[in-house]
Amino acid sequence: MTVTALPTRIAGFPFPFRADSYRYSTNVEPARVPVPTEAGEWGAGILDVDDEYAAELAERERILAADPTRLTVLPHMRPACWDALHTLLRELADRHPSVMELRHLGSDTYLWRNDLLGIEQRFRDGEDASLPGGPLGFLGSQVQDDIVLLDQREGSLWADAGLVTFAADWSLRFDVGMRFLEVHGPVPRVHEEGIIARAERFLMRLEPGQEYRRTNWTMSVGRRLDQSTEVYPEWGRDRRLAAEAPAAELAERLQLRVEVQHLIRLGASGAVMFLIRTYMLSLAELAQVPAWRARFGHVLAELPDDMAEYKGLARFRRRAADWLLSPSSFAPPRSQPQEPS
Repeated sequence: MTVTALPTRIAGFPFPFRADSYRYSTNVEPARVPVPTEAGEWGAGILDVDDEYAAELAERERILAADPTRLTVLPHMRPACWDALHTLLRELADRHPSVMELRHLGSDTYLWRNDLLGIEQRFRDGEDASLPGGPLGFLGSQVQDDIVLLDQREGSLWADAGLVTFAADWSLRFDVGMRFLEVHGPVPRVHEEGIIARAERFLMRLEPGQEYRRTNWTMSVGRRLDQSTEVYPEWGRDRRLAAEAPAAELAERLQLRVEVQHLIRLGASGAVMFLIRTYMLSLAELAQVPAWRARFGHVLAELPDDMAEYKGLARFRRRAADWLLSPSSFAPPRSQPQEPS
């Protein structure tokens, strides 16, 4: 007897589709509830430390060195940055106690230990200079998620601080200081259908400590995490060339790019923390799960043109759908011998 062993990156992938068609929605649900899939499971915690941990943090460091504006904090958001730091370092330490620890040394002094990165960092609460990059910059060196902090005032939410190195065709530098409704201005259909206004009202009603999540998706060509508008010339050309690639090459290069977004009301500062963790799976990898192959193929085939255009899929989504829905596109993964019982 044989069993199929899927790679960890497939087994833990947050496949976002629950039907054969897709339309924008808030799709918000409580966080920390595991989601079983045809390949495995995801969603048991807020932060996911996986096999890409060190590599993604090194990539973030490289991006920040080249463009420090990817980390932007308006002055009034400093308390929220410290609130986010303590919240997520405690989360990491609670989830991975054998390799991570946040120790209170007395008064306002703390020690952070992360054996996965080989660091010990002592810092003083509220003293930005005691941490490399300040509280938000240091936090971004410990978690794979992008981080946006929303201030609530004047009956609105405002994107007033963030560390975003892995954006999908948007720019923190452009959006910082904007209202929540303005940030989502270019998205088709969502304003006419009232989706963004409902989402903002939901977020403004969050109580301290409440945690929710949602998923969002697009597609990319290649496994490039940084697809911000600042570096569009470096990745936009790939979208044009992908439309001309042979089918087998297209399946290896095209990625389903999924964001797991956590929405958390911080307790001390009252800010809303918006975490964005990005996962990517090529069509060839996705096809190892037959249910995913068929469902994503139907989603792409049925997707309205304006949504496909906004997501940057218009040039290749028909070919991608045809490949996914063609019986010849699916080659079962190699089987692993089962250990004798």
